[in-house]
Order: sequence, then C-alpha cells, then structure tokens
Amino acid sequence: MTYKLDLPQELEHVHHTFHVSNLKKCLTDETLVVPVEELQVNDSLQFIEEPVEILDQQLKQLRRSRIKLVKVRWNSKHGPDSTWEREDYMKDKYPHLFTEQDLISGRNP
Repeated sequence: MTYKLDLPQELEHVHHTFHVSNLKKCLTDETLVVPVEELQVNDSLQFIEEPVEILDQQLKQLRRSRIKLVKVRWNSKHGPDSTWEREDYMKDKYPHLFTEQDLISGRNP
C-alpha cells in the first residue's frame, strides 16, 4: 500500500509517494518546527547539521593531558541542540565560529 502526500510548494523537489512502511505516526510539537528555508540537505537528501555558535568553553583534565572543549549549538533537525566538542577540531573545520584574534593567539572565544 502506498500514500501520496500533498506537499507544499517549497517541498516540490521531494518525492511525494511513500510506501506505508516508511510512514510513522507523528505528534507535532510546535517548539520543534524548523522553517524549510533553513534546512540544508546534501545530494542524497540527508540533513546537514552545521554549528551555529560557541556557547561555552572548558578545560578537560585527563590523566596526563588537558583538552580544550567548546560547547557548540547546532542547527539540528530535532530543534536546538548543543554538544561538547574538541576546540582544535572545531577551529580546523569551522574557523568562522572563532574570532580572528582567537585563531591567532590560540585563545578560546
């Protein structure tokens, strides 16, 4: 059995016919609504999560070393989401989240 969905104009690039096994019951939560224009998908139509801002920082003490961590807010498909990430990784991959002075001096935001 298949269902044909009546999708809005902004979703015209999405295939509108689905097998019933792909559909799941959904109870909407208005606080989790993400505007369609903010969604980013790759060529295989998978959601691309991008970091939005650095919220906090901390120094994690391990047995013989310390790791700088930053709390990152992501544009998540499930609503606002944040995770702790290694600062060096985030600076390499997303330098735009850090000020130029932070990148030069190695300081945290």
